[in-house]
Amino acid sequence: MIESLQVVKVGIADMKIVRAPGLIRTSGLGSCVGVVIYDQVKEIAGLAHVMLPDSTLAKAGTINRAKYADTAIKELVSLLVKGGASPLALKAKIAGGAQMFQFAAANDMMRIGPRNVEAVKRELAELKIVIVAEDVGGNNGRTIEFNPKTCELTIRTVNKGTGTI
Repeated sequence: MIESLQVVKVGIADMKIVRAPGLIRTSGLGSCVGVVIYDQVKEIAGLAHVMLPDSTLAKAGTINRAKYADTAIKELVSLLVKGGASPLALKAKIAGGAQMFQFAAANDMMRIGPRNVEAVKRELAELKIVIVAEDVGGNNGRTIEFNPKTCELTIRTVNKGTGTI
């Protein structure tokens, strides 16, 4: 008998958590970064689909905390701890951050993918969360799916196939 697993889908500038035996997935990772934070023992994981590096770029008013690296990661950790994860046991895997378009004058504002990756790494380091594996950069979009039971992150890269980290 085939066991059908629940798959939690995370949209752009969104975040959710899942417990084993469920899976968590996001697609459309171009310059965006998929940040998976998990507690291997408790078999709980969260995924944030980070769109931009810094919430100071937001217009005044209420911001979507899942959209920015500096707010999404802290919020995701908070959700995981509320869900029973141990803050000291948290680890991370990240994917995405592609440079989707080539510009003749590649000024820093156009380097959204690399800037997203840098911001995500900075936030994780600040929280002392180790990045166990990553698949970042390049010029291709990705879809990722994490299994909190096995701690495997499956990455489907446009024009490059599927791999696991």
